[in-house]
Amino acid sequence: MNAQPRYYGTGHRKDATARVWLSPGAGRVSVNGRELDEYLGYRAALIHEVLSPLQLTETLGTYDVKATASGGGVSGQAGALRHGIAKALLVVSPDLRVPLKRAGLLTRDSRVKERKHAGCHSARRGKQFSKR
Repeated sequence: MNAQPRYYGTGHRKDATARVWLSPGAGRVSVNGRELDEYLGYRAALIHEVLSPLQLTETLGTYDVKATASGGGVSGQAGALRHGIAKALLVVSPDLRVPLKRAGLLTRDSRVKERKHAGCHSARRGKQFSKR
């Protein structure tokens, strides 16, 4: 039986949700069964965003990250992974709350796409004006 502890955190961003488990290890990060760089399409900015909580707390090579991400797009899922990793680090050590909070990593980014309103082409764009 596996005796290593596992720490859990749930992250959200836009329409994306990520469930994240941290366990002591060599620093491998897998999302939906694939490596992080393969999953995010080798986009350096998104990979840096996902790993930022680990870099900030200087725990980058000490925990393996296993996550499942669903909903939204690639960018939203990267933000959800970042949020989930930060919340899981809080379970590991509540002392990390101050640096994570100061960096804004514990706050759920609540910006979501605005709904389409009646009589409009999109959320804000109205009908095309015709003088005659």
